[in-house]
Amino acid sequence: MLLLQNLTYIHPNKDLLFENINLSISRHHKAALIGNNGSGKSTLLKIIAGLLAPSEGVVKTGSVPYYIPQIFGQFNDLTLAQVLQLEEKLTALQEILGGMVTEENLARLDDDWTIEDRCRDALHFWQLDGFDLSQKMETLSGGQKTKVFLAGIFIHQPDLVLLDEPSNHLDMASRQLLYDFIQSTSATLLVVSHDRKLLNLLDTVFELSKRGIAVYGGNYDFYQEQKRLENQALNEDVRNREKALRKARDLERESAERQQKLDARGRKKQEKAGVPTIMLNTLRNNAEKSTARLKGVHAEKVGSIAQELTELRKELPDVDKMKFGFDPSQLHRGKVLVTADGINFGYDDRQLLWKQNLDFQLTSGERIALKGPNGSGKTTLIRLLLEELKPSIGALNRADTKAVYIDQDYSLIDNRLTVYEQAQRFNESALQEHEVKIRLNRFLFTRDTWDKPCSALSGGEKMRLMLCCLTIGNQAPDLIILDEPTNNLDIQNIEILTHAINDYQGTLVVVSHDQYFLEQVNVGRTIELE
Repeated sequence: MLLLQNLTYIHPNKDLLFENINLSISRHHKAALIGNNGSGKSTLLKIIAGLLAPSEGVVKTGSVPYYIPQIFGQFNDLTLAQVLQLEEKLTALQEILGGMVTEENLARLDDDWTIEDRCRDALHFWQLDGFDLSQKMETLSGGQKTKVFLAGIFIHQPDLVLLDEPSNHLDMASRQLLYDFIQSTSATLLVVSHDRKLLNLLDTVFELSKRGIAVYGGNYDFYQEQKRLENQALNEDVRNREKALRKARDLERESAERQQKLDARGRKKQEKAGVPTIMLNTLRNNAEKSTARLKGVHAEKVGSIAQELTELRKELPDVDKMKFGFDPSQLHRGKVLVTADGINFGYDDRQLLWKQNLDFQLTSGERIALKGPNGSGKTTLIRLLLEELKPSIGALNRADTKAVYIDQDYSLIDNRLTVYEQAQRFNESALQEHEVKIRLNRFLFTRDTWDKPCSALSGGEKMRLMLCCLTIGNQAPDLIILDEPTNNLDIQNIEILTHAINDYQGTLVVVSHDQYFLEQVNVGRTIELE
C-alpha cells in the first residue's frame, strides 16, 4: 500500500514544485503517474523511494519500495552486484560454501540460500545471459542498464515498485518483456512513463499538475477520453465567455452612446430654458459623474469577463495550436525519391551489416517505420539515405530531394544561439522580424523566451523549436527522417509532435520503439533490419 498525505516539496532555491499532494494506492494496484515536463513526477518518485525528504507531509509505504531511476550515469563505477545491493549477500554465500561459516556471514546471508539461482533466472528472463555480476555498469548499453534494474525486481521480490520511464532505452523485444511483466506481476506499481502502450496496461492514471493530483479510474485510453470530454466542456465555456464578452462590450458601447445623446439633449433644453450658467455647470458635472459611474460599471463587467476568458484560455491544450503550415506545392505524391538495389555496408572492410542485401523504394507521401534490434544498422541506413555514406555493395539512387533529419537530441538546434537567433537561421524566405516572432509565439515561445539560450531548453522545447524552424523555412522537405523522436518528450509534447507530423504531406521515415506513436502517425510500411 502507498499513502501520501499533504505532501509539499520546495526546491533548495525556494521555488515551490508542488504542494498538498494526496495519493492512495492499494495493494496489488498498478497506477500511472503522468504530467508535463517539470511538474515533479520524478521528484515525487524519489520522495516515495526515500531518496528525497518532502518539505511537508507524510509518506507511508508499508514496506521498502524498489526504485528504478530514469538516469543511470551515476552508477557507471559500480558493479551489477553493487547496484542491485547483492554484493554482501553473494560474498557471504561464497565464503560459507568455502567453509567460513561465521555468525557474521550467516547474518549477512539471512537464510537466502537461493540468491544465486534467482539472480541467474532474473538475468535470463531479461536476456542478460552471460553477464557477470562483478562487471561494471559502464560496460552496458542504456537498455541493458535498465534491464539490470528490472532483474532486481525478480531478485528482491518487493511489494512496491516505482518505475521512472522504464521503457526509454528498450528495444521492441525488451519492451514486450516489460509489458508481460507488468501484466503478470502481483506487486504494487507506480509508473512514470510516456509509453502509451505501457500506460494502457495500468489500472489508474494520476495526473500531476500545479493544481495537485487528479485521479482517473482507468487506463490511458480512458484518461484520454475523459480529457477529451473535459476539453470539450472547456472549449464550450470559452465560446460562452467570448459570446458574453462581445455582448458586454456591445452593451457598454450602446449605453455610452445612449447616455451621450441624453446628455446632449438635456443641455439643449437647459440652454433654451435660460438656465443660469452656474446651474448649467452643476448639471453638466452631475451628468459627467453619472456617465462616469455608468461607464465604470460596464468597464468592471467587461474586465471581469475578459479575465475569466483569459484564465479559461490558459487551460486550453496546446496541441492544436501548432501545425507545420508548409507550402506543399512541390510535393508530388507517388514520385520515387529513393531506390535501393541490393545495398549493404561494412565498416573498414569488416563483415557486412545485414544478412541480406536491401532492396526497397521510398515514394513521396509514404510513411515508413525502420525497425530492428539494437546494433542492426538503423543509424547506418539513415546515413546512407542522407548520402553521408555510400553503400559498400549495390546501388542507392536518390532523386534531387530536400531531406531533414531530426534525431532524438535535436542536433539541428545550435546550443550557442538564442531561440530567436535559431529561428532566424531558418528564415530563408526573408520573413520580417515580427512574422518570425509570430511563428515563435504559435509554438509557445513567448517574448520572455526569445533571448533564452538554446542550451537551456528541455527536450520538449527543442522539439517545438525544431518544428517552428521548419515552418519558418516554409517549403516542405520531400523527406523527414525521425530517429527515436519521442525518447525525451512528455506525453503533451508527443501529442504536439504527432499532430504536427500528421499535418505534413511529404515522406516520413521513423525509427521508433514506440508502437503507439507509429500507429498515430499512420505508418503504412516497415523496413526490417536483421
